[in-house]
Amino acid sequence: MSTTLPPSVAPPRTAAPTAGPAVALRAVSARRPVAVAVCALIGAVLLGVSVGPADLSVGTVVRILLSHVPLLHVHAGASRADADIVWQIRLPRVVLGGLVGSMLAGGGAAFQGVFRNPLADPYLLGVAAGAGLGATAVIVSGSSTSALLPPAAFAGAVAAVALTYAVGSTVGRKGTTASIVLAGVAVAALLTAIQTYLQQQHAPDLQEVYSWILGGLSGATWSDVVLILPYVAVSAVVLLAHRRLLDVLRVGEDEADSLGVRTARVRLAIVAAATLGTAAAVAVSGLIGFVGIIVPHTVRLSTSSSYRVVVPVSMIGGAAFLILADVAARTVQAPAEIPIGVVTAFVGAPFFLFVLRSRRAGRSVT
Repeated sequence: MSTTLPPSVAPPRTAAPTAGPAVALRAVSARRPVAVAVCALIGAVLLGVSVGPADLSVGTVVRILLSHVPLLHVHAGASRADADIVWQIRLPRVVLGGLVGSMLAGGGAAFQGVFRNPLADPYLLGVAAGAGLGATAVIVSGSSTSALLPPAAFAGAVAAVALTYAVGSTVGRKGTTASIVLAGVAVAALLTAIQTYLQQQHAPDLQEVYSWILGGLSGATWSDVVLILPYVAVSAVVLLAHRRLLDVLRVGEDEADSLGVRTARVRLAIVAAATLGTAAAVAVSGLIGFVGIIVPHTVRLSTSSSYRVVVPVSMIGGAAFLILADVAARTVQAPAEIPIGVVTAFVGAPFFLFVLRSRRAGRSVT
């Protein structure tokens, strides 16, 4: 015999979970989103290697790629010229684009988590300004830029973030995320002013400077891939290892400290890793904007806001996104190329406005 309690004594319903600390710390599986992102990346790679002036089918491209895999003994079934086009011209560009996109998207996701700011991107602390100044200094010096440009941009980016962190950390006892961000704004403004001065003093070099600033992957080689691969690997490992701590930081620094997390140390490790990867990326590609905003927020909107999901999926999705953006850059006005930064800005600016609108309406996707 069942009994029904009257409404006055009925047990209260359990409230629906809200987006708070409990949700931020809840275990979330990333297997399905990662699998989807990997499939998208494979498709982007095949498209990126197949598209070009020389008409090559996807099947031919796959056979050429598999023929270079040890122990498979797959016959390429293509001419030597086609094999060289795929392996020496198109594939290095696609791989480099994937590495750059992975670092920009992963760095953006990490910065948004560590600074608890949905509009943060990997250039937040002066990476772009430092890299731009380093590249401009080499270009206007009149020396050979092919060998000196990447290390100069890399050194400028790392130095800018180091200066930002040093200045921001001196404010208060430990330095707060707000003070570090403000220091980044000041350092970026200073370095941009110096860069502008150099450009005015060397007007004939403006075209080359702006060509680098707008970003591009033309002329990519396996040497470029090897050059940045160690930095990308270190950055990726550190960011993936700290993705759970990024979820903890979402509850606030005081709460995270009470849970035993050394927030200052975690923040420094994440910022250093994201800076290392971003600096390596811009050193070989120039300044490609909006990737660090578009991809992480797309992941949040389509999967989960947990950084257990956001960080790995952003890295994979960022690689796929930039490969596709590069395909658009070299095909829309073929045989001419559009700077890849123009393509990402064309997609990213409306998305940025969407994020701002969502933020203003109180529907933050972080």
